[in-house]
Amino acid sequence: MLHTPMTRRQMLATTTAALALPARATGDLGGGKPITLVVSYPAGGGADAMARLIGPKLAEALGQPVIVDNKPGASGTIAAQHVARATSDGTTLLLDASSFAVNPALFPKLPYDSEKSFVPIAVLAMFPNVLVCTPGFEARTVADVVKLARAKPNGLAYASSGNGSAQHLAGALFEQMARIELTHVPYRGGGPAMNDVMGGQVPLFFANVASGLGQIQSGRLRPLAVTSALRCRALPDVPTMAQAGVPGHEVLEWNPILAPAGIPPAVRDTLAAAVKRAMADVEVLGRIRSLGGDVFSGDPAQFLQAQQRLWARVVKERGITRE
Repeated sequence: MLHTPMTRRQMLATTTAALALPARATGDLGGGKPITLVVSYPAGGGADAMARLIGPKLAEALGQPVIVDNKPGASGTIAAQHVARATSDGTTLLLDASSFAVNPALFPKLPYDSEKSFVPIAVLAMFPNVLVCTPGFEARTVADVVKLARAKPNGLAYASSGNGSAQHLAGALFEQMARIELTHVPYRGGGPAMNDVMGGQVPLFFANVASGLGQIQSGRLRPLAVTSALRCRALPDVPTMAQAGVPGHEVLEWNPILAPAGIPPAVRDTLAAAVKRAMADVEVLGRIRSLGGDVFSGDPAQFLQAQQRLWARVVKERGITRE
């Protein structure tokens, strides 16, 4: 494996663990002023949806208002820079996406230090990608895709939401591990990419399972494999990439919450406990699982470090750039 896979036990936040938390993880942070969740992507996207799902529950756990503030742009670096410069009293937090672990390898110079400028508070939901294809595409399995690609290098194309995106990296890792060469077709966003796959202009796409589930269920996309270590609850009949013949291909999209460096340990622990309680809420957990995700309950700092090492290597070996 390229990194230690998440087991079901590690990924699930259990009700028992939630009940072990105090009734309210209050610390009167910043004198009781509102907590601002700075989201690195626009309203309506996956990171924003996660912020608005857990925001009210986080407010309940802390006993303080929680405000969602979208600061999109530059693959999340604008929001990250803003939070890196904020007061480290726990009232300004970054809710980012898995691109946080990729950006150090993609951007020659970031306006912050990904490792030293932040303290990880939590990693939230983990969503696998699902390799989907145009319904009429001739390949019926991942093995068929590999066979076609080996017969004609660069003859098959896969779409992504842009250079360096999670979908691009999932495809690059697939090429590397299956020892094949595909043609990468970047789009300006996941929506246009998915539309062209449904329309048959490009045959393959590593969709986020949460955003692609409706199209799969309606028959507009055909799933070939999910990129998690275990099968996805929302797609129980779809094999994992390992079961489909590409062991070690595990790609998850996730959302970290980070605080500015210098946050007092007691404040960090209060925030971590509040996030844990919010993620264990029945409504939150039910929504995440209905979209094919699971809740992370491992060590967020270790996980972020492992992800940064993985993607730094893939970006370098595959020659991936922002352009």
